[in-house]
Amino acid sequence: MSNSPPSLRDLYSTPSSPWTFNPSSENATQSAVRVSEASPPPGPSYVFPVARPAQNSIFELSPGLIEPGGVDLLLLAKTLAASAFLQYATTAIAMPWEVGKLLLQVQWVPRDAGEIEEELSDDSGEDVYFADPPSGAGSSRYPVPRPADERGYIVRRSVMEESTRPEYVIPVGSANGVWGMIKRIGRFRAEGWLALLKGLLTSCMTDILSSTLQPLIHNGLVSVFKPAVQFTAAYVFPPYAGALALPVASHLMTGLLLSPLDLVRTRLIVQSYSERYRTYRGPVDALRRIYKEEGGLAGMYLHPHLLLPAIIDNALRPLLALGLPPLLATKLFPAALSPDTHPLTWGVVEILSTCIGFLVSLPFETIRRRLQVQTRGGASPLRTCVETRPIPYNGIVDALWHILTEERSDLPLRPRSKPMSKGKAREGGDNGQLEDLPESKWRHTGLGQLYRGLGMRLAASVIVFVVGMTMGDGDADSGWAEL
Repeated sequence: MSNSPPSLRDLYSTPSSPWTFNPSSENATQSAVRVSEASPPPGPSYVFPVARPAQNSIFELSPGLIEPGGVDLLLLAKTLAASAFLQYATTAIAMPWEVGKLLLQVQWVPRDAGEIEEELSDDSGEDVYFADPPSGAGSSRYPVPRPADERGYIVRRSVMEESTRPEYVIPVGSANGVWGMIKRIGRFRAEGWLALLKGLLTSCMTDILSSTLQPLIHNGLVSVFKPAVQFTAAYVFPPYAGALALPVASHLMTGLLLSPLDLVRTRLIVQSYSERYRTYRGPVDALRRIYKEEGGLAGMYLHPHLLLPAIIDNALRPLLALGLPPLLATKLFPAALSPDTHPLTWGVVEILSTCIGFLVSLPFETIRRRLQVQTRGGASPLRTCVETRPIPYNGIVDALWHILTEERSDLPLRPRSKPMSKGKAREGGDNGQLEDLPESKWRHTGLGQLYRGLGMRLAASVIVFVVGMTMGDGDADSGWAEL
């Protein structure tokens, strides 16, 4: 005979709280016994938490750090050390490509580079022995005196002159891509392979602080401004604008707070690695000297050559990375797309938005790097390992104009045809000139200088997309590689 009543309708009672529930029974028998009682006493209630508790472990590889008896300090220290080592190793792997890209961005390649010929000497052989004495002061044995400055140093006529090029400067135009610059740095006498890790500690600290501060700033902005932002965006902007405002603002604020570290990182990479010509001994020394010689905190944060490029760079990159994929998905595909329902199509949209984002943001990043290299106030100019513009830029517009109008993009530079000796000319039967090479269309424009490192970034994005599709990672909140 069953113990359950014929109907449960009379046993219903209104709960005291809309979020309060009776605890679930362990089995159906105990539940039936409690229901069969005439006037059951009110049982203990359970209130569900507002949010799911966050994971204490890092990358879910370690157990919980909070034990019943308190915080395990030894386990906490081990976990933090493992996380710091992992971040340091990851940054070290990517650092050579970052160094090569940054040096290509700041390298100054004027249009007249390569047009000054290095005259070959004809002082050997019987041609010179039986030659008549020179009639004037313009021959190869008696060259015209070179112009000199007030201190007696010879004035450089071209950045291609080997005799006047400083020994710590890599020859201009010797590499056309990031991989070529990496090889050039490693084989250059004044740099070496260890120079590919310049700025590693500063880059690692910047990444750690950025990944820590950005979520905290974002959560603070959400708690204060989210209702107002959503209400305003619903009537003024597209539907996804409300979701973009706070993340972009958090990235912008984080980038501005860490802009002095980014300045130090750029200068540590660009300066010569040689101990004799090095300007800064490390990140702490760089911060101290910049603070002392270039206007203190106001000079590091509020100088127009640093503040305006930092605002544009730190706001434009997250805006394009977060806003372009839903915009392109809406314009290109009529059906609603999401990473969960259409992962392959969404990946293609992200690749396309990444390409567009690089085309828009990379010129501003290049201009920012060049302005960061310039010293201000009473500081001495940096002894850079690549050629930089001898005359400083006056701002973003001035830098953009001069890059486009006074530089060339046909890298690596090929040597101009040089005159051959008379003996070699008679043997070869030609006119004493090497064969002229066809002129590149990029010789008269510096547009390519604004996009140094574009191929490397596009290749990295494609690799990330292929690996994500192959591994089948379903974490939609992991973010794009650029952020």
